[in-house]
Amino acid sequence: MRNYKMPTLTIAGSDSSGGAGVQADLKTFSAIGTYGMSVITAVTAQNTQGVFLVEDLSKEIIEKQIEVVFEDIEPAAVKIGMVSSPEIINTIVNTLKKYNPKYLVVDPVMISKSGYSLLKPEAKKTLIEELIPMAYIITPNTLEAEEIVGMKINTVDDMREVGQKILELGPKYVLMKGGHLQGDAVDVLIGKDTFEIYKQERLDRKNTHGTGCTLSSAITSHLALGYNIVEAVKLSKEYITEAIRESFDIGKGVGPVNHFYKFQNLK
Repeated sequence: MRNYKMPTLTIAGSDSSGGAGVQADLKTFSAIGTYGMSVITAVTAQNTQGVFLVEDLSKEIIEKQIEVVFEDIEPAAVKIGMVSSPEIINTIVNTLKKYNPKYLVVDPVMISKSGYSLLKPEAKKTLIEELIPMAYIITPNTLEAEEIVGMKINTVDDMREVGQKILELGPKYVLMKGGHLQGDAVDVLIGKDTFEIYKQERLDRKNTHGTGCTLSSAITSHLALGYNIVEAVKLSKEYITEAIRESFDIGKGVGPVNHFYKFQNLK
């Protein structure tokens, strides 16, 4: 089901190599079939080998980007990725409260795959107290969830317990991503009356740059298209799994997933 007139918005940082951040989000929106828009929060100098420098945009330009988008093309769903400082988080929260988007997907980006800290230490409290409670769904991996709750995760039972603790912070749903654990790739969706386990084979692929961004923006697209949360996560899991399976070597490090794998054999 595609509807390219259905607008979706990403609020995130720019990835100069195109594999993650706003660039990955826009590719995903397009591949799944929605009209993608963007608010850039930071510019990063990065490639497949790592993140080398980050420069935040001013809160004034971030606020204005959000305002002009909503006042002209109201998004059906919004995804938030990299937001590195308390000032940026508060600006986004206060601006979005004026528009109250139905679906707000929060991907709590904290550390890049290369180990670069993308969330300033002083911003963690603001993220937990101000942004997470606004979320329709939050999509932390195990490392991010451990940072939010302060509890180690080793098993699926741990994922469920930590997910429940994050749920108590205010979001409607929590998708606990288990990609950093051993064994099959297991994600757990938790809501007040929801508990779904999504288990898929772990793919032996090195090119996984932007997987978190891609999954959260896929969920955003599917929610915008009218799928319920269980189905939106299921379809998004299937999408990211195939995007990883069909990933390709580009650059000298961890390459990107293949956002447009569905179209690569079309004539």
